[in-house]
Amino acid sequence: QVQLVESGGGLVQVGGSLRLSCAASGSIFSINHWAWYRQAPGKERELVATITSGDSTNYADSVKGRFTISGDNAKKQVYLQMNSLKPEDTAVYYCNANLRMSRYAPNYSYWGQGTQVTVSS
Repeated sequence: QVQLVESGGGLVQVGGSLRLSCAASGSIFSINHWAWYRQAPGKERELVATITSGDSTNYADSVKGRFTISGDNAKKQVYLQMNSLKPEDTAVYYCNANLRMSRYAPNYSYWGQGTQVTVSS
């Protein structure tokens, strides 16, 4: 059983910063890549940022230069530093991990329960 737990969400003013964390627990052999997604009310879930086991990162155009994803596979944690926050960043943020539970197990994607980020103007 694998579980992802996010933390760090909250209410922040425009221009402020937040740091989200996500910790994975359970039987994990290796983590291939992490991702952060977000879903605003009435909108589809969208990809925010990804990081591979080799620390290669990618970002949605809307957050480039403002958000930074980082990971610590030894600790089985991933982070999302969010700066210069805007009202349009308001959403529930979800952590995603693509991992395998044993050497010969298939890759599988797991999700956290989500953490609310609200940016007030």
